[in-house]
Amino acid sequence: MQTISLVPDVSLWGTPSFPHSYQNGSPAKVQKFTKVLNRRCVEAAVMTGLALNCSINKKSLFDRKHYFYADLPAGYQITQQRVPIAVNGSLSYSLCVDNKMSQMVTKTVRIKQIQLEQDSGKSLHDDARSQTLIDLNRAGVGLMEVVMEPDMCCGEEAAAAVRELQLILQTLGSSQAIMAEGQLRVDANVSVHHPGEPYGVRTEVKNINSMRFLAKAVDYEIQRQIEELENGGTILNETRAFDSKLGCTIPMRDKEGKQDYRFMPEPNLPPLILYDARSLPVDMNHQQVVNIDWIRERLPDLPSVTRAKLVELYGILPEHSFTLLNEDGLAEYFENVIKKTQMKPKKVIGWILNDLLSYLKQHALTVKESPVSSFLLADLLNLLEKREISSSAAKQVLEELWKGEGKTPLEIVKEKKLELIQDQKELEQICQAVIDGQEDEVMAIKAGNLKVLNKLIGLVQRATRGRSNPVLVKQILEKKLSE
Repeated sequence: MQTISLVPDVSLWGTPSFPHSYQNGSPAKVQKFTKVLNRRCVEAAVMTGLALNCSINKKSLFDRKHYFYADLPAGYQITQQRVPIAVNGSLSYSLCVDNKMSQMVTKTVRIKQIQLEQDSGKSLHDDARSQTLIDLNRAGVGLMEVVMEPDMCCGEEAAAAVRELQLILQTLGSSQAIMAEGQLRVDANVSVHHPGEPYGVRTEVKNINSMRFLAKAVDYEIQRQIEELENGGTILNETRAFDSKLGCTIPMRDKEGKQDYRFMPEPNLPPLILYDARSLPVDMNHQQVVNIDWIRERLPDLPSVTRAKLVELYGILPEHSFTLLNEDGLAEYFENVIKKTQMKPKKVIGWILNDLLSYLKQHALTVKESPVSSFLLADLLNLLEKREISSSAAKQVLEELWKGEGKTPLEIVKEKKLELIQDQKELEQICQAVIDGQEDEVMAIKAGNLKVLNKLIGLVQRATRGRSNPVLVKQILEKKLSE
């Protein structure tokens, strides 16, 4: 069995959590300064804790964690080692199981705690010059650490859980949580053991910066540990890094001798006191405190709720609702198309996921960068729904829209002469010409092989350059072949 626990680090708001504020003097003439906790970081942590079903501690404490590293110039990090801001939560996430039909399975991971911390700097290793550069721009920025229990068993589950957390953070607005920009980083703790036995020795894979790398790192580490134990070796309690180029984890440092961080209470920050409606004193200025109930009342719909609404409102498949939310702005795009088109949502979702999304991924574009707006796609689908053009013609129009030349779907249809042939006599003549030229296929159909009829329909479509209605063509062909 494999056990995986994750520790995502989340940058909050992009502002310092513990900025220096001056007292008794201007910055030019400083007499004294103290550390002041950033209110917005506290609100973001409380909001996240509530969204993850945590208990919010009305009193939490700050500590200094001492260690010496180049990207930590102060020699210590402010954290919450003793009493964090939130504890005992849960995160539900879903992943797709590929059998004969796609099926979504929902799982839950327990949240041990959420704590506020002070971010460090960033080390940039230049192998070509054999030197390390230190970027201190993010040092002191508010960091929220979410500690998950070992409730996952593979890389796919780990990636799905972090993706759901990322969506929640972005929905709340507590962080942009863009992994490529270092706003969300994950430490993965991995161990293996036989069923019924205690957990094995764990290793920690540090600072993973993408969902894909997270899944790969976890799966590689599981397999590495299994092979090591089966070959008679032992697993070291060590910190490892994932090398994306080699596709493997590599050792960084061992944890055999537990480091003494010399935790001590942070002397410049008093206990953090939060209130709810019951505990808020009558004579206290409400603007000077963080009210848990006030934040709870203003929680937006979480991704799970939004997905359920999409399924119920539009009748789409659950797995389609996940795709809509996983791509930034795609759900909004979909709903805008629905508002402006007469086509049923179940048909619209096919055009969104199979055509629009495929094109965007092929050209590495975001939904907001799409040259085909929701208004243009709705116009195109309306032409198709009114049977003014065929499905194949609609795809031709869509290809022209990708060019971004400012033409409307109707203008493209007229310019390319893609309108459906409305003259039934003309269509009958074309069908008869196809029948006359395909004697073998006609004999096969009359002998009972009806699948061959699709070939004749395709030939009529080709002859009309996609301007014929396949349903009407099938009716005409069947009538003529029965005569």
